[in-house]
Amino acid sequence: MTIFQERRNRLRNLMSQMSVDAYLITNRFNIYYLSGYTGDDGVVLVTEQSAYIITDSRFEEQIKTENPDIDAIITRDYLGETLNVVAKENCVALAFESTLDYELFDYLDENASSDVVALTKVIEKMRAVKDEDEISTIRKACQLSRKGYEHILTKVHAGVTEKEMALELDYYLRKNGAAEASFETIFASGDRTALPHATYSDKKIVEGELVTCDFGYYFNHYTSDITRTFVVGKASDEIRKIYDIVKVAKEKTIEAIKAGISSKELDEIGRGYIKEQGYGEYFTHGMGHGIGLDIHELPNISYSYPDVLEAGEIVTIEPGIYIPGLGGVRIEDDILVTEKGYENLTDFKQDLIEISN
Repeated sequence: MTIFQERRNRLRNLMSQMSVDAYLITNRFNIYYLSGYTGDDGVVLVTEQSAYIITDSRFEEQIKTENPDIDAIITRDYLGETLNVVAKENCVALAFESTLDYELFDYLDENASSDVVALTKVIEKMRAVKDEDEISTIRKACQLSRKGYEHILTKVHAGVTEKEMALELDYYLRKNGAAEASFETIFASGDRTALPHATYSDKKIVEGELVTCDFGYYFNHYTSDITRTFVVGKASDEIRKIYDIVKVAKEKTIEAIKAGISSKELDEIGRGYIKEQGYGEYFTHGMGHGIGLDIHELPNISYSYPDVLEAGEIVTIEPGIYIPGLGGVRIEDDILVTEKGYENLTDFKQDLIEISN
């Protein structure tokens, strides 16, 4: 039995508990998770009896070699064929992902012979806990990111642009095994580092400026996600102070990680320390999130989420302080949750680096 068959059987057990006997999957990450299908068009239908990739003729030969353990239905009418299967197998309740757009839902609701039921994050919750192969792959993605970051430190200097450095990083990582970026690389300098999600620009890096580098790249379908902040030139006392606060907040949060702790508790540890140091108003986002097939997965690490961590989850911890007019510091690591603690998959280059020309 393949890993994809095992996952579909786990899903069927969940479907049975929810009195659902057919499940239409349209999210591309969930499609891959359940089938291994990498085509960029199509849906997956899982029933009590069978499973199908429903797509068009462009992917027919690909499926024969890539997905031999699942039936293929080749058509241009994905939803029509979905409903044909549902009727043929006498399904009583057809579930769909709650992210399905309204037009497609309306079609299902109008034409299905069964009840139509929206389900939220059922497969995403399955994906949150990684198996050993997934953990190994993400570990390799993190190792590749480490090499990419160490490479970029040898290239960056005053006078180069943010865009040049982001493209240099992209070229290096793809050349050395990465497939693609999981989000647009953040390479920001100077006061632009106060923008948590600033993408790269044509701005030149100036001596004495902070630089934030936040990137994630896919390796065998799974992504890493790291952030490092450094200085080109000498850091001011204020920058050193802020960096040390963020670093300690991250360390305190990571040290508390283990199966059974809640996301809210973790967020409170790091956020509480930053507040104690007088910078609470400058930490404006959550403490972290899960990673895997997608760059943002369950669990969410935030004061507003009650999620309890489980062994096998891989989460980011990424506190930051962002001061308009001065700049921002963020440090982000990828952490494997274990029964008794954690493993930091990106434990490198943690201290403030000053790069001299």
